[in-house]
Parts: sequence; structure tokens; C-alpha cells
Amino acid sequence: MKAVCWFGRHDVRVERLPDPEIVNGRDAIVRVTRSAICGSDLHLYDGYVPAMRRGDVLGHEFVGEVVEAGPEVRGLKRGDRVVVPFAIACGDCFYCKREMHSLCDNSNPEARAARAVYGQATAGLFGSSHLTGGYAGGQAQYVRVPYADRGCFKYDGGLDDEEVLFLGDILPTAFQAAEQADIRRGDVVAVWGCGPVGQLAIKCAWLLGAERVIAIDEVPERLDMAHDECRAEALDFSRFDVLDALAEMTGGRGPDVCIDAVGMEAHGLGLAGAFDRAKRTVHLRTDQPAALRQAILACRKGGTVSIPGVYGGFVDKFPIGAAFQKGLTLRMGQTHVHKYVPALLDRVAKGEIDARFVISHRFRLDDAAMAYALFHEKRDGCVKIVLDPQ
Repeated sequence: MKAVCWFGRHDVRVERLPDPEIVNGRDAIVRVTRSAICGSDLHLYDGYVPAMRRGDVLGHEFVGEVVEAGPEVRGLKRGDRVVVPFAIACGDCFYCKREMHSLCDNSNPEARAARAVYGQATAGLFGSSHLTGGYAGGQAQYVRVPYADRGCFKYDGGLDDEEVLFLGDILPTAFQAAEQADIRRGDVVAVWGCGPVGQLAIKCAWLLGAERVIAIDEVPERLDMAHDECRAEALDFSRFDVLDALAEMTGGRGPDVCIDAVGMEAHGLGLAGAFDRAKRTVHLRTDQPAALRQAILACRKGGTVSIPGVYGGFVDKFPIGAAFQKGLTLRMGQTHVHKYVPALLDRVAKGEIDARFVISHRFRLDDAAMAYALFHEKRDGCVKIVLDPQ
């Protein structure tokens, strides 16, 4: 089969690999019909996530067709069309029973290494580092899905692949970001980052009752999308001081909810941004938290900062004093996709939410190296790329 493989910083290649095989009774083999490049894939592309190995297969957002199921898999058969969450969950452990699937105790075979870095191991992830299991990802023609009886969600023939593709990651991620912020009717919500998760977080904030949503970015096409497609008020951080602008826009109180949909590669400006980049260059810390700092400082007293943007290691100049003094609630973590797929799939089927508007480019799998470079450089109005492996 063909697969997109990581070989180092800014080096991805389409390679020919053996087709995956059933290795456990609860496995299934899925023929991938659509896959996507995610913003968190760029953290791997930029070399900021530890424990990657040359030849690792990338991709964690994909849909496809079941071609084989292990003897212990119930409810799946050859030909079923399925969407697969990016986190791998057993369904039976302490965390899975509490619908905290991205914290699964049983799906990460590299648990010892993860504990050494993070204190405890979390779930295995498709197409990510060996701290999260080193599982081959879905930017490939075929993929092995462990715990397939819990990790494959069927959808019927009335929906096309692209309608459900983002149920594997960015749509549940956006919904969890809004839900865990406890958005109430009348709230003002500020969203940092107008990439795909940010765009969908805006949509989900409206669904949960927000009165106003303010979108913060510097890329004109993304700000236009947030305004035109998502009805947000656009704020260009390269033209305005974000803290001053948000204070003025909210009568001095600040947003009720701040969502950091940027994560570890935020582009800070001025001296602080330069300092972040310098410290990362010499490996004195791993993540650039410019957006997170602003969110904490901007949020109103007693408000909530929700963090769907991925962080991988250590940050500098973290304003814990502001968070403490203002009594903020911080909510974060990898998405518990399994929890949200059924309800969101129903919303998609009813036409209540359609995430396809974020797709800006479509390519063959063979063009993946060019697609990664395009997405990384945000050229040609690139927001979200879908790959066709077949």
C-alpha cells in the first residue's frame, strides 16, 4: 500500500509499505477513502513532538470501509463505512467507562515512556509519536484499527465521506472546546486561531448559546472565513493590540470564555515573541504559548479558558498569577471523540452542522509532501486539506 511517512523535520514522503494485518482479535482493517491533514500534524512536521521515528505513518483523521474484522469484533462487517476517532480506546477501563476515552489505560503500548515524560500515560493515538503508541496513521490506503468494536462508528449511505470525515477529530474537538467552557446564553466568546478547529469552535459556540464570538488571527483568508461563514467579529492581531481591543469590545470586562485553538506554535509578536522563538531554537523550552498568555490575561474575572490547541512539553512566562488572582477555570486535553461522535453524527445527518466549508484544497495521496508544505506555509488560502488515498 501507499502511505505518508515521516522522515524528519519538513520531510514527509509517500512510501510503499506492506498492507496492515490483523494482530489482535479486536482489530479491523479499514480501506481509507478520505484522510485529512490536521494542524497537529504540522507539529510533527515541524519536529516539535518527541519520540517520532523515521518511517512513521502519519494521519489521524480518516474515514473508510471495513475490509476485514477480527474474530472478537462484534457489530462490524466487511463493507461497513466507518469514521474512526483519532484516540484509540478500549471501552472497558476506568477512564473509558467515564467517557474520558483519550485517557484510556489500555491502548498505549509505550506507557512507560509516556509516564517518564508526562507522569502518566494517556491513550494511544493514530499517526503520532511513540509516546502515544506509535500507531500507523490513516494517511494511507489501509490502516489497522485496534479495539475496532469501540473505535469504528458506522454511517449510512446517505452521507458522503467528506460530510463525516471531521467527526474523527476537528468537529468533536471544537465541540468539546465549547462544551467544556460551559458557554451560557449571552456569553461573549473569544477564539484564538482561525484554522479548522477555531472555525468549528465558533460554530459550536453559537450552537451552545453564545451572544457574540470574536475570532483572532492574522491570516486574511481565515479571518474572512470566520466572518463570512461563521458570523464572528474578526480581530487581526497583527494590526491591533489584542488585550486592548478585547477590553474595548467588551466594555472593559473581557470575554466570558476564551478558547485557545492555536496551541504550541503560536506566533507571538514583539519582544516576547522573539524571546519565545529564541528559547525554542536553543531547546530551552518546547512550546510557544503566545495565544494562551493572551487568553488568560484577556479573560474576565471568574471566566473560563478552554484549550483545544495541542501543547507537548514546557512553556515559558506562564501567567499563573493572573489565572489565580482572577479565579479562572482552565479546561484542556485531547478530545474524548468517542463520547461526541453519535450526537454529532446525528446533527450532521440532520443538516444542523456541516464542516465541509473548512476544506480549501483536495489532493491525491501521492501529492502529500507538496500538500504539507502548502498547509505549513498557509499559501493559496490554505485552511484544510483532504487527501484521497485511492
